[in-house]
Amino acid sequence: MYPLVRLQELLDKTRSLDFLAPLALRVYLVPVFWIAGNNKLNDMDSIVEWFGNPDWGLGLPLPEFLAWAATLTEVGGAVMLAIGFAVRWVSIPLMATMVVAAVSVHWQNGWQAVVDPLSPYPPADVDLAMERLEAARNLLQEHGNYDWLTGSGSFIISNNGIEWAATYFIMLLVLFFTGSGRYFSMDYWIRRAFMRN
Repeated sequence: MYPLVRLQELLDKTRSLDFLAPLALRVYLVPVFWIAGNNKLNDMDSIVEWFGNPDWGLGLPLPEFLAWAATLTEVGGAVMLAIGFAVRWVSIPLMATMVVAAVSVHWQNGWQAVVDPLSPYPPADVDLAMERLEAARNLLQEHGNYDWLTGSGSFIISNNGIEWAATYFIMLLVLFFTGSGRYFSMDYWIRRAFMRN
């Protein structure tokens, strides 16, 4: 039994580095929300129209308000995550944004973000998607510079499911409960300053 106890003691010593986990989550999420928010800012009129249009968009009420709310939440949230300021608070509207995205944009496409026939949750039209992918590859191999086009990775078929929104939601949920972490966050230093006084 002693070797197991010793191993557990060694494992427990890693708790001194527990600030790395929330830091890693924040560093990962910053570009996700920064890019999403800035893409909306770059074409706000189209985003408002997409939010409100029931025929080819989301058909949401108050599209201008919701489009701006989502955009500012993502851009502002990215900045706050980057500096580790009010991370638990900003996680709330960011999680809400992920829920709205999952339900209104991705839900009808199932789980997968990218079609993979080996997934335990493949989309209903997985065979048709694989057929389209093979047709695209054949066209590109015959009429394009396929090696150049695939130089940085393979072609995929996007399924646009809830996978990424759900993943980001879970990461934000962890930050909501753990906070921004020690040392590399304003929250840590602000709390430390106030607790001294």
